[in-house]
Amino acid sequence: MTGLLGVYVVSAGRVGLGRVEYQTTLNTPVICAGVGVHSGERARMVIKPAAVNTGIRFRRTDLESECDILARGDHVTEVQLGTTLTNDEGASIATVEHFLAACAGMGLDNLLVEIDGPETPIMDGSSAVFCELFHNAGLQIQTALRRRIRILDTVEVRDGIKWARLSPSADNVLTLSAKIEFETKAIGTQQMSMRLMPGLFARDIAFARTFGFARDVETLKAMGLARGGSLENAVVIDGDEVVNPEGLRSDDEFIRHKLLDAVGDLMLAGAPIAGLYEARQPGHAMNNKLVRALLDQPDSWCWETDAEAIETAASMEAASA
Repeated sequence: MTGLLGVYVVSAGRVGLGRVEYQTTLNTPVICAGVGVHSGERARMVIKPAAVNTGIRFRRTDLESECDILARGDHVTEVQLGTTLTNDEGASIATVEHFLAACAGMGLDNLLVEIDGPETPIMDGSSAVFCELFHNAGLQIQTALRRRIRILDTVEVRDGIKWARLSPSADNVLTLSAKIEFETKAIGTQQMSMRLMPGLFARDIAFARTFGFARDVETLKAMGLARGGSLENAVVIDGDEVVNPEGLRSDDEFIRHKLLDAVGDLMLAGAPIAGLYEARQPGHAMNNKLVRALLDQPDSWCWETDAEAIETAASMEAASA
């Protein structure tokens, strides 16, 4: 079943089989364009279906070399106010987290993304536009089973009061729980938990926009950042007030966006995660540190598919024949 609220990939009509997850891609290519929030440069993205086990790959069509940039944690080279990926040839793509969050939230495994600029378009500062594009194109169920990363032992990273961890769970999906605390009354203390189930991301998380503080704008621009930022693609806070005339999309839009970022950053592990993510004051740096720690501790996780469920169902059918 496909739709804006996500995708369940179900093999029906087999006794005892239940839900079996297969890899997915898009039915047809989709196109979008916009400015990068930090570079201020306009870019056009052509998002194409890809074969099984391709993963999410970016291809810079504005460069002479067509070497792909794989969306994987060990290719992350910058985490300041966004996640940048760089391949061995030096080609990079910035601010990938909102796009990757939409891929994870909508259940997409394999895509080739052709882009003619250094940064993905920020769109409205959320993942909603990407989710809508994927919904309109439709998802194609592929022949290979989806691989999950099953968390076996807790992996935790810390930096002062900030921390993030992944822990085992009996569930086959990722559960996220996070808490943030800011002095400004516009944010205050917010916390939220959710299961990354089909439907819930597009409904409850995708709309949440990135946010920043008016006091930091000039400093960021002097650093070469936020050149494409505006009230059209970010929530801006000045003191205890939200500057955007339309206000917030939800009272807790800030923590929802932090969960959105976490979904995108955790996709860089290389596959959907079956486990529990918990964090306090999460950010791109902490999330990437967690992904790298996970990949550096192979005994703390394992690959998993639904092959065993298929074998069990086949045995049950044979026994009842």
